[in-house]
Amino acid sequence: MLNDILSKLPPQAANPALLIGHETGDDAAVYKINDEQAVVATTDFFMPIVDDPYDYGRIAATNALSDVYAVGGTPIMALAIAAMPMNQMPPDMVQKILSGGAQVCADAGVPVAGGHTIDAVEPIYGLAVVGLVHPDRIKRNCEAQNGDKLILGKALGVGILGAAMNKDELDPEGYRQMVETATKLNAVGAELSKLPGVHALTDVTGFGLIGHLLEICRGSNLAATVDWNALPILPAATQYAERGYNTGAAGRNWQSFGQDATLPNGLPEWQKNLLTDPQTSGGLMLSCKPEIADEVLAIFGSNGFADAAAIGDMQEGLPHVTVST
Repeated sequence: MLNDILSKLPPQAANPALLIGHETGDDAAVYKINDEQAVVATTDFFMPIVDDPYDYGRIAATNALSDVYAVGGTPIMALAIAAMPMNQMPPDMVQKILSGGAQVCADAGVPVAGGHTIDAVEPIYGLAVVGLVHPDRIKRNCEAQNGDKLILGKALGVGILGAAMNKDELDPEGYRQMVETATKLNAVGAELSKLPGVHALTDVTGFGLIGHLLEICRGSNLAATVDWNALPILPAATQYAERGYNTGAAGRNWQSFGQDATLPNGLPEWQKNLLTDPQTSGGLMLSCKPEIADEVLAIFGSNGFADAAAIGDMQEGLPHVTVST
């Protein structure tokens, strides 16, 4: 649906300095300033996905910063975006949301330089983020190559755990796993962008694993194979998925792109749900030369991404994702 909406927008004026626009569905816009610097710009915001206001602020900020890292950039400044029902929400709760976001930005070395707030019916919080990247180190989602290895940086399952939380049935350990992964900064993207053998880079968010991998396939005009048994999955998410917890967004994702994915015969429904599970502040996903896959995994590991794993390969063929077991 989003692609249909964007396709009806007036065409952008040709500008050679605009290195990344909206055409490929990349994570951020990039504008070249000179031969050494390009500006990265992105914005992201959403309604609360957890009850704790501080955690909500942290998750929303981490999610917004991720889009800069996902094109290989380093964020340098953020502006807060906040819409709050001021007559219904206590001021200290709003302060906790903003504080959570500011703390994540401080951890990333990014000042929150200002922002904009409005009175609204539902709370919404996020960031507009500005970053920098060397023009030669930009990583797009459309430049995978035949034979590349696919690597995923974080475990899947945030949406499944959120579905359990919405029913007040998520246990403390599940909540801990969800918040821990959703507040882990994908800052490793800036380091990975320095490797010439890393060809395509994105992060796994609202469209789930298959949806974002299909963006890589379509942009690169290649097919992909994913090994289900290699996928990192949050332990609590497996338990809740097996018990039938799922999000409406996962079903809509499958309706949107399921025709371009092939699953094994008899694959349990809970496994299919995890493949389309929308991630909030999900992991980086990249394709790289097979020879540097171990180096990429070592970089992830040294930056605290213990769940990072090689999950599949890119091949010649029409844009399509095939899952094997």
